[in-house]
Amino acid sequence: MPRLAWLLAAALATGHAQPPPARTVENTGKPMLVPFTCDENDVQTLGLVCSEEDPCPVYVELNAVESAGAHLFVTGDIHTPTATLGSLLLASSDGAKTWTEPHPRIHYSSLDQIEFVDFANGWISGALIQTLPRDPFFLETSDGGKTWHQRELFEDTHPGSIDSFWFETPKTGTILLTVDGGKLAMYRTIDGGDNWELSQVLSTAAPIPHARVGGDPAWRLRTNSKAHSYEVETREGNEWKRVASFLVEIGTCK
Repeated sequence: MPRLAWLLAAALATGHAQPPPARTVENTGKPMLVPFTCDENDVQTLGLVCSEEDPCPVYVELNAVESAGAHLFVTGDIHTPTATLGSLLLASSDGAKTWTEPHPRIHYSSLDQIEFVDFANGWISGALIQTLPRDPFFLETSDGGKTWHQRELFEDTHPGSIDSFWFETPKTGTILLTVDGGKLAMYRTIDGGDNWELSQVLSTAAPIPHARVGGDPAWRLRTNSKAHSYEVETREGNEWKRVASFLVEIGTCK
């Protein structure tokens, strides 16, 4: 099915293309609960088997953390044990005291790597997650993360996801894309992502030249098994300091 037709079908099935952003979450020092309400349309569309007697637990998975000036961003998704419900982007501009969602959750998708080339221009890689990743996309910002805009890599449905990416300037960048058979394809852009040109097909993973490895060195995510949470930590000298934490389990679908 062509991508536009699939998206229209998904929108009709769920009643809306994108849920509105969740409310502000206050950081009181305890692990925060990301707001979540189970959508019965999602349960039916994904074929989930959930009931009052056997509810489906719903979890947050956080993938990356990045700062841009005074702004802090965390990417991830919301999922059950068997299906991805939607993407998640959390942001704070007051030292992690309050958190908002600057972009609506994208149905059945996950957000992964995040990178800013300066204090204004940034990108977040994402993909539709249904059985196998497909239809990779970027969330892009040119105002320091106040607003984000979704941009598809391909006009039609396409298998794979963005393995890694690197922008040298707001206009020039490289992505490494997973494709069928375990191969990877390297694409380049010189117009800020309006067009991507295939430059190389690889049989094994290879680093993108000059790419930053491991994300922002001043920040990290860590799981806390005792508290069942993700910890957002910043480096202070030789030590790591927790600035925020988010609960892993956030609700159920019945």
